[in-house]
Amino acid sequence: MADNADAADTTQLVEQSPCLADTSDLDVDVVDDVEGVAEDIEPSELAAPRPHGLRLALALGLVVVTALGGLVGWLGFRADESHQREQQRAMFLAAARQGALNLTTISYTEVDADIKRILDSATGTFHDDFEKRSQPFVEVVKQAQSKSEGKVTEAGLESIQGDNARALVAVTVTTSNAGAAQQEPRSWRMRIEVQKVGDMAKASNVEFIP
Repeated sequence: MADNADAADTTQLVEQSPCLADTSDLDVDVVDDVEGVAEDIEPSELAAPRPHGLRLALALGLVVVTALGGLVGWLGFRADESHQREQQRAMFLAAARQGALNLTTISYTEVDADIKRILDSATGTFHDDFEKRSQPFVEVVKQAQSKSEGKVTEAGLESIQGDNARALVAVTVTTSNAGAAQQEPRSWRMRIEVQKVGDMAKASNVEFIP
């Protein structure tokens, strides 16, 4: 009798308890919630990282950086090379202009210094030939008390070959002699060859042209 009474009490307790009365609904709700969470997760979130893709990205980045570095270096080299060519052209043209001025600006009062300036700006056979003829030329200038002044009106390079260049120079020369009226300016044209000697250029040949 006691056992039957205990069983009846237990059954009554379970039926009266809302948490224990019906567990079937609880189980279904929990399963549904788990399935809903699983459906919300993207497959990419579950996939493991791919080392191969990372290595490929790093390799491509390295190639791009290397290519950009090579391009920058090449552009820098080209810019430096162009700058050096421009400097060389300017040096050749300046030497030709100065050579023309030296040859056409001579005064009997400073003829020795003028001749020295011509020789200092000359090289090769032109230097040697002018040096041989310089003394008779000095005597003529002093006897005639001659003065001449040249002005470059135009100048340009004809060609450049390595350390040598050829230029055309147009000069206007005003000359005066003792006891004679000042002459009208005369226009001369010269073809002057210049050669790089060390870090400067000098006249290596001079030709007067019509």
